[in-house]
Amino acid sequence: MCGLCGVFGAEAHWTDAAGQDTGSGDPASGRTRRQARLYRVALANKVLKHYGLTLADWDGTYFVLANRTGRSEIVDHLAAVWPVAERMAGRACDPLDPALIAAVERE
Repeated sequence: MCGLCGVFGAEAHWTDAAGQDTGSGDPASGRTRRQARLYRVALANKVLKHYGLTLADWDGTYFVLANRTGRSEIVDHLAAVWPVAERMAGRACDPLDPALIAAVERE
């Protein structure tokens, strides 16, 4: 099963509220929201790289989490990334892991 069935009815997550398009027709507000979302993806990827995973934005609405073998899962919002990441990595994703902190600081 591809998981596409659950894609069309998901609610917005609070992390996507900053710079949200108000329908004013101002294209800059949509651009700001998109930039903020891509920045969050880049930050998450700094951590996820330690576990052999990558996160990508999918159409500004969802995320795609993938591992090195090509397995991927659609994720609704950033908070939902971490349980899926742990399942895909086969281990806990500990933000206080000294090796992770050292790797992020080197970048």
